[in-house]
Amino acid sequence: MPKSIKVSIVEDEAELRLEVERLINGAEGFRCLAAYPNAETALELLPKNPPDLLLMDINLTGMSGIDCVRKFRDAQSKLPIVMFTVYEDSDALFKSLMAGASGYLLKRAPRAKLLEALREIYEGGAPMSRSIARKVVEFFHQVSQLPPSVVQSAELQSLTAREQEILASLAKGKSYKEIAVDCKISGDTVRKHMARIYEKLHVHSRTAAILKYLGR
Repeated sequence: MPKSIKVSIVEDEAELRLEVERLINGAEGFRCLAAYPNAETALELLPKNPPDLLLMDINLTGMSGIDCVRKFRDAQSKLPIVMFTVYEDSDALFKSLMAGASGYLLKRAPRAKLLEALREIYEGGAPMSRSIARKVVEFFHQVSQLPPSVVQSAELQSLTAREQEILASLAKGKSYKEIAVDCKISGDTVRKHMARIYEKLHVHSRTAAILKYLGR
């Protein structure tokens, strides 16, 4: 029997929390492990019952979802986290990604799309709505026009030539698949290089790695 993807939720709106919990439990290949009403409870209880991935509301009562993500990352957690929010503004988007979120979805997205995104993030992807993905692309186009730092940091200097090549390709907006073709290596090899890049740069997301590479 195939393994079910274990999902936990942090959402302070009780009706929506129950709706998403039922959606996940009713979908083949998924299981809702826990549903927390706030960030504080999740930080306390989730490490004792870790899921495969976490669906996190941004605008929580008390500690925000962004700060909660940051605390999980400070604790060296590699748990994939996708933000779940009504907001579509760039500020919340980039704060979430820089805090270490792996994806960003709007609450109004069709529920079938939500399940697709959860599966994608479980498999190593970084799901975002089209409008938000467009903002990310626009942001990187702007940043890529800026001159890189004259002197690279010690972290960047620790990257191998191949890791530098892959990071440069990411900064140009290329996908893992495109990088694999360009470098004549497999997608798995690209992901292994990315894991080492994250470790060397002390980051937890693709966005944070690119910003550090560009000297931001």
